[in-house]
Amino acid sequence: MFVFHLRNLRFGYTSIPVLSNVSFDIAPGEFVVLLGPNGAGKSTLLKILAGLIHQYTGSAELCGQPLARLRPVEIARRIAFVPQETHMVFPFTVQEIVMMGRLPHRAFGAFLDSRMDTERTIEAMALTDTVMLSGKRFNEISGGERQRVVLASALAQDPEILLLDEPTVYLDLKHQIQFYDILERLNAERGLTIVSVTHDVNLAARYARRVIAIRAGRLVVDGPPDEVLTSQLFYDIFEITAAVFKRPDGRGNYVIPTA
Repeated sequence: MFVFHLRNLRFGYTSIPVLSNVSFDIAPGEFVVLLGPNGAGKSTLLKILAGLIHQYTGSAELCGQPLARLRPVEIARRIAFVPQETHMVFPFTVQEIVMMGRLPHRAFGAFLDSRMDTERTIEAMALTDTVMLSGKRFNEISGGERQRVVLASALAQDPEILLLDEPTVYLDLKHQIQFYDILERLNAERGLTIVSVTHDVNLAARYARRVIAIRAGRLVVDGPPDEVLTSQLFYDIFEITAAVFKRPDGRGNYVIPTA
């Protein structure tokens, strides 16, 4: 059974379609990156997969069940969503934010943290290098630190599927690599299904096992990075010329824009 099964998916915020006839399947344990220019429909597609948008036509299923019919808590127990930006009105600490990831697993009316809640929270903070931030207010830390905290909260949720929308946009180079190293390890060791939107084609080439490229709401190409990340693709998708080279360590390609 597929984790996600999409057929002829169409959606628009207005009469102008954002997504048109999008169809693909994602199997358990895949590491997929969605690529495309601004306005291509990547973030909208990710929100549909997360169960945050329902007013589409066509079909979208999660493990054989229509996404639109599932209760939010049912989705939250299986899927964690990391948005591009997270804002908090109240002065929660970092540890409180990470602990919130456990909410879908709590029994109705339970207010106290269980031993498992605490263990998952500590483990997630250790994985994301955020333990030293635990007592700080979320709104007082940097954008890059916030993004790692939000990832920690998503991991504390103990999901089967992780959806990420431009997760490294505020991270420096060191933490970009660390962030995707964490994802790669979770994918390999735990079988976590990962779908990530990114504009960084070199991160996609290095870490993804599958790339889905979208332009103007339509799926353009779908396949392994080594096969689909070509100079022709970059011209077709981003309207730029680019040189594509093999990495010296043999782990995928890297891309250098030339015009």
